[in-house]
Amino acid sequence: MKTDYEYIIVESYRPRNTSGLHGEVHIKPIAGQDLYNEDMHVECSKKLSTDFPVGTRFKIRAKITDREGGKPFAYSHYSWPIEVL
Repeated sequence: MKTDYEYIIVESYRPRNTSGLHGEVHIKPIAGQDLYNEDMHVECSKKLSTDFPVGTRFKIRAKITDREGGKPFAYSHYSWPIEVL
């Protein structure tokens, strides 16, 4: 499992099925980023999904984790700076 933080590009989107998810807008990695795939969930600052239009892309610092014992996801601390692309 990747444990180092690195910069990745993510985007906001509306999932077709929100069963088991919180909120209407979510964040996912864009395609073509090695271990970060488009099906992966991203835990990050809520402002990415609330303060910008759906489809906005961001550069964030993240790492892959499964610390909650489930499917691996990308984690970025909510207080870290983001770059709107």
